[in-house]
Amino acid sequence: MKKVLLILFIFSLNTISVHSIEPDVFVQSTVNRASQILSKDISKEEKINQLKYIAKETVDIRGVGYYSLGSARKNLNNNQKIKYLKLFESYFLKSFSSRLAEYTNPEIEVKDKKILNENYTIVKSLLVKTSERPEVKIDWRIYTKDPENPLIRDLIIEGLSLARTQKEEFSSILNSNDGDINALFKTLEEFSKN
Repeated sequence: MKKVLLILFIFSLNTISVHSIEPDVFVQSTVNRASQILSKDISKEEKINQLKYIAKETVDIRGVGYYSLGSARKNLNNNQKIKYLKLFESYFLKSFSSRLAEYTNPEIEVKDKKILNENYTIVKSLLVKTSERPEVKIDWRIYTKDPENPLIRDLIIEGLSLARTQKEEFSSILNSNDGDINALFKTLEEFSKN
């Protein structure tokens, strides 16, 4: 009986197929979903809510949050880390979705990808120019440690890393407040309320 169960178990392992999602396909799919929302005839508030849902599924918000905090993360206790991640998620979702909601039907074409290592791939894309805006180069830093669940870690727009910019902003807030994490908490809370 044990041998039969073992054989069935081994057979079932061999028949399970692992479905990995290619980073460029993941980016194009994410962009297409956002484009559909932005071209809908719905209120800006509804667009923002739907974009937040996409961001929660496709962005490594926790990873981006910790990166943005930099070395200050080492000085936080567990309660502060929990509070920070909660505040950062609200801040990030509001910032991301309200900026994106300004666009009407952005057309982004994925051009190619560059595998940096087993954990990261850069996907290169273009925001197609219109009569209102120029062409914009956007590189997506995709975290691929779990090939079945790739996640966005950064957007590099015309060479400017959004994650790095955010890290510098948070660092500036902490530096001008003697490293007091509560000053950053207050800034994030105020942004999320407005």
